[in-house]
Amino acid sequence: MSKRAPVEKLPLAVRKSLRDEWEAKKGDLETKLSTILGVGWTIEVVPNQIYAYAESSSYAQQNLGACLYEYFDGAIRRLQEYEQKFEEDGVNEINTIAHTHVMTLDVDEHKRFSYCGADVNDGQLRLLFAPECLGSNISYCLDRDVLLKALNDAPSQGGSTMSYAVRMDIRENYDLKIEAIQKRVGELVAKPDIKLNPNFEDNFAKLLEESKKKKTELRDDWEKNLGEFTRLYFEGLVSQLQWQKFEDDELLQEGFNEVIEKGEVVFRIVDKLQPGKSYNESIIENGVLYLQTIPTMFGTNVTDTADKLLDQL
Repeated sequence: MSKRAPVEKLPLAVRKSLRDEWEAKKGDLETKLSTILGVGWTIEVVPNQIYAYAESSSYAQQNLGACLYEYFDGAIRRLQEYEQKFEEDGVNEINTIAHTHVMTLDVDEHKRFSYCGADVNDGQLRLLFAPECLGSNISYCLDRDVLLKALNDAPSQGGSTMSYAVRMDIRENYDLKIEAIQKRVGELVAKPDIKLNPNFEDNFAKLLEESKKKKTELRDDWEKNLGEFTRLYFEGLVSQLQWQKFEDDELLQEGFNEVIEKGEVVFRIVDKLQPGKSYNESIIENGVLYLQTIPTMFGTNVTDTADKLLDQL
């Protein structure tokens, strides 16, 4: 769908509305936006282009200035809620993904949203309205799920190949909790410096490849759970070490450290498991213990991955 041509000359009442309700208040909005996101942000909008979508007798036609203000004011309030939940890491993600630090308003040319929504386009955070719905559901452009999807769908920035959803899940559900798990594994096998390797980049690539296959059985929430499920696989190792009574058994601990001589446990996604294995398995290669599963079984029976560990030592 091509955009409508901008209105060449706006009616006097509309120009007055823009002066009083938009231009006089835009600076305050930019200040609030910049304060929330911690760096300077600007707001860019082309009123003549937006007015081309104002329906007869609609709110946007009668008071375009107030309409524009409400779009951005509502978006800023949603960003404040986002900042309160995701704090500095979340703010850094927005500033990195929307790297121009510009918020704008535009028509949803591809008709992705019923009333309004958002995306990141050319580094700008765009508030979007459906072609026939300018001024409808104004405050919902940056609802949490809409914003998260916009950030997740945007091209990765800052050198990471992983999506926004994965990065945030890792920060929230892996990074903050893995130290205690590593310490517990070290206690159980009498090796305090044992390394737990989540192998995130490679596993992300494997799961992403699988997600693009037609009729895949990969769970559709895998991006939101890569960090948490990886942690659960390592927690499952703790459970198995406890159940197999490694704690305080010097013979078992010595056997573990002799075979796992590199002192490393890696979680990985593989194409297939050994015969007889359906969900996951543990194997030892070159002095490293691997906890592994296949893409379509990711997140299933995570506590059983190392159930045969003792037999392998």
